[in-house]
Amino acid sequence: MSVPQELFDESHCELCACGAGLDFSISFAFQPIIDVQTRTVFAYEALVRGEQGEPAGEVLGRVHSANRYAFDQVCRVRAVKLASRLGMTARLSINFLPNAVYRAEYCIRTTLAAAQHYDFDTSRIIFEVTEGEALTSKEHLLSILASYQQMGFSVALDDFGAGYNRFDVLMDTPPNLLKLDMMLIRDIDQRPRSQAVVDGLLLTCRRLGVQVVAEGIESEAEYDWLRERGVRLFQGYLFARPAFEQLPEVYIPR
Repeated sequence: MSVPQELFDESHCELCACGAGLDFSISFAFQPIIDVQTRTVFAYEALVRGEQGEPAGEVLGRVHSANRYAFDQVCRVRAVKLASRLGMTARLSINFLPNAVYRAEYCIRTTLAAAQHYDFDTSRIIFEVTEGEALTSKEHLLSILASYQQMGFSVALDDFGAGYNRFDVLMDTPPNLLKLDMMLIRDIDQRPRSQAVVDGLLLTCRRLGVQVVAEGIESEAEYDWLRERGVRLFQGYLFARPAFEQLPEVYIPR
């Protein structure tokens, strides 16, 4: 990936890496995204945890407007650092907070610097934006996604089908990946209405050139229904549970 050297200049954002304004520590659990066609791990999603493995809800409950930017930046750096320490060779998927990014080309600086410092290939980084955060500006999100893609990163829309449905984002700036929310997936083999919605989304994504990830898979029946419709990227307890500061063993069905 070719990145302008000036983005590494400390003068742009000197408080990012040290996490000024963040008065608690974080770590990560990792959950794999499986490519069932190649029977390999496509990526690991970095799921924020407390320093001692406290659940994400406890950590996110401490994030507010005054420390959101520092939290977002520290998450990026520590996810890359831990992935490198664990010898991760698959992609690394990092959730980010759009409202914490004021200018994509500046706020990405710490990610690039961390990747360089910890010898982690930036082309293997995916940025996920969740539907759980209300946006202050749709145009701001679109500019972030477009900037990240222009820099060579992959971007994903997480939890699609829950929270703030972003069909406008899907149409205006198609992501590289779209992750179907578990509420759409749960017992899909038995729910005709969910099947109709997911069939439509799969067709839309194929036409837009967007890869689909089915997340929250817990049963072989859910997996079989989606696999028969051409889905190849999966995430959920059926394959592996998140492992705190470890890369878990995976199960890949036939």
